[in-house]
Amino acid sequence: MKSIFHALNRLKVFRGLTEQEFAWVLYDVGNSAFVLLSTAVIPIYAKSLMPADGNIVSAWGYAQTIASLVIALLMPLLGSIADVQGMKIKFFLGFFGTGVVTCCAMALPLTWLPFLVVYILATIGLNGSLTFYDSMLIDTTPNERMDKVSSHGYGWGYIGSTVPFIVCIALIFGGPALPFGWTTTGCTRASFIITAVWWVAFTIPLISSYRQEHYRATRDKLGTAVRGTFRELGGTFRKIVRNKPLWMFMLAFFFYIDAVNTVISMSTSYGAELGIDSTQLVVALLVTQFVAFPCAILYGRLAGRFGCKVMITAAVVAYMCIVFFAAFFLKSAVEFWILAILVGMFQGGIQALSRSHFAKIIPPEKSGEYFGLFDICGKGASFLGTMIVSVGSQLTGSANVGVGSLIVLFIVGFVLFRVSDQK
Repeated sequence: MKSIFHALNRLKVFRGLTEQEFAWVLYDVGNSAFVLLSTAVIPIYAKSLMPADGNIVSAWGYAQTIASLVIALLMPLLGSIADVQGMKIKFFLGFFGTGVVTCCAMALPLTWLPFLVVYILATIGLNGSLTFYDSMLIDTTPNERMDKVSSHGYGWGYIGSTVPFIVCIALIFGGPALPFGWTTTGCTRASFIITAVWWVAFTIPLISSYRQEHYRATRDKLGTAVRGTFRELGGTFRKIVRNKPLWMFMLAFFFYIDAVNTVISMSTSYGAELGIDSTQLVVALLVTQFVAFPCAILYGRLAGRFGCKVMITAAVVAYMCIVFFAAFFLKSAVEFWILAILVGMFQGGIQALSRSHFAKIIPPEKSGEYFGLFDICGKGASFLGTMIVSVGSQLTGSANVGVGSLIVLFIVGFVLFRVSDQK
């Protein structure tokens, strides 16, 4: 396995990355397989488990909200402890292991509610591991290379995740036709196992090569550091408040990335609610991954030319237009294809550059703590967008109402981001 990854690292497309950067990028390839399955297959499978009058948009939104709130509560505390020498990789392994195990557990024959509970645990495992993974960027590469490396992570994550996804889709749609007595449900459950195996395989290089270069306390001071966690967090909050560009960016990120994550996580359930065929939904989202791959890497290069802040601003404006299109013009599979392509053009760029921009403006020895707080504004704050869509859909009976309201989050995020950029 190790020799395979070394061979990949020597390919021309990866020669611009160091071995440690390459190993870091590969984790995006691994975990993105679960992210893609969560977007395209799991909501459809969950809907099939629900009664005929069940509302998958509402149920899915509440599941995402619960997972996000748990992350928001846990990550600041655990992130602070992770800044002790050698602790970051341990927390990463704990959440990564939880995600993989519960991903496999989704293959059990469950009814819709237990299935969603297991999915919530898998999502917590994924997002928790990503908090520590994001903070590892500071230990992996210098500031001047962060935009490039972060963009490569998202870009290769998008294209790499399509490999197990295509295998899973071929199994789900083609498996029942084979003379083995396989059912569509059984093949769908097998796809969860395939995804977990892929996730593990592409995490091995990071686990074996990562070294925590920046930390606030050495291993022998772990007990003291843990006891002083709340005091450390209080000091960090005070420093953030005094740093206007930093807290304004975090607040802006809270709004615009919340809306971005909502568009991504609820796109399939939204399309299913509009009556778009599941095959069309899956293929369109697969196209999104192929579009997002070059666009994410291109965004990293454009950031080097025009600046990270300019490119983030452009992506937020583009997402305003995307949400407006989804709310008022999305009626058929053709429009969903257009939506998928538009989202693919900007989702990797806005995520990658937001991550690298934040990493460049925080103290490296407290990256775990700061990224834990950052997750309150990012993955942990996703409850707002999903709650808007879920409640709006449930109260009005129209998913368009909830989706359309997301434009407010983008506008607020845009204004705050522009203010944070003022000297």
